[in-house]
Amino acid sequence: MTVPYALLGLLERSARHGYDLKQAYDLRFAGTRPLRVGHVYRILAQLVRDGQVVEAGVEPGAGPDRKRYAITGAGVTDLERWLAEPEQPQPQLQAVLFVKVVLALMSGRPADTYLDTQRDVHLARMREITARRRGAGQPEALLADYELFHIEADLRWIEHAAQRLDTIAASLS
Repeated sequence: MTVPYALLGLLERSARHGYDLKQAYDLRFAGTRPLRVGHVYRILAQLVRDGQVVEAGVEPGAGPDRKRYAITGAGVTDLERWLAEPEQPQPQLQAVLFVKVVLALMSGRPADTYLDTQRDVHLARMREITARRRGAGQPEALLADYELFHIEADLRWIEHAAQRLDTIAASLS
């Protein structure tokens, strides 16, 4: 749901064609997962259909002509509404970790081994993000901080769960 609003925000700065939007998105928001060009054009088609974006001209290109897109007043209004709307806290990965621990305990499998392995993966990811953050500009560093704080929260939960495995296992019997 974030990508359409990111594209609206990029279009608010200036009218652009789809490939330029993809590059701008990848530069600012993609992190390790760039946006596919086809996805950009699907979203643009939806935004045009919904009246949030209009075709603002055509530019000749090396291949087919490239359509430029511009945000509409309705698009700006929707973007402003979305920006002002707080996001609900969501335990994304934590829910998966929780389910795996409970299922391991319910089945008599070693949940502590699973938690140890998960801790190692989290620590490795923290090292990757920290290395990426070192040479990053301010926006990229801020994104890295966001990712690091979430991983730290997961690690705290892993430690908490590991200390309580016997009690949790007993309550599931």
